[in-house]
Amino acid sequence: MTAVLVVHAGRSGGTKEIAEVIAAELRDGGLTADLLDAAEVEDVEPYGAVIVGSALYHRRWRPEAVRLLTEHEEALRNRPVWLFHSGPCGPLAAGKRVSLPAGVALLAARIDAERTATFGGKLTPDTASGLFWKIMAAGPWAGDFRDWPSIRAWARDVGRRVRIRVTL
Repeated sequence: MTAVLVVHAGRSGGTKEIAEVIAAELRDGGLTADLLDAAEVEDVEPYGAVIVGSALYHRRWRPEAVRLLTEHEEALRNRPVWLFHSGPCGPLAAGKRVSLPAGVALLAARIDAERTATFGGKLTPDTASGLFWKIMAAGPWAGDFRDWPSIRAWARDVGRRVRIRVTL
């Protein structure tokens, strides 16, 4: 059975919830999936594939996710890697694609990662931290803009690709 590492990085839990759903879909598809915070990852070698997700803040990835990609670059090059980020909020969040930050895009190219998925984010008054985010969470950008059917479909597609790529 192929083991997949699903990694998340974020501040308020929204990206972790996405990663939990992705891991559950992979397990439902017959794969073993471990879920870890990016700051907790010590080794990617035991895994046949890796999924890394980061929350987007001002179009930047969380430093712990970038650090993971940097520190494990060589090992990641030798296995299939998928990336996702979450964060677009507001009325136009659905279907919005956000490019990788330049440094992360360079790392993604060096490890030959698959195309990055963008998922809507979650911004609520109870999870917002800091004055700026609390103000944003009180306005039209507030809400849960994650498209769960799309997230589940993406995870199932990744699971199919893992089974094909790892068994070749």
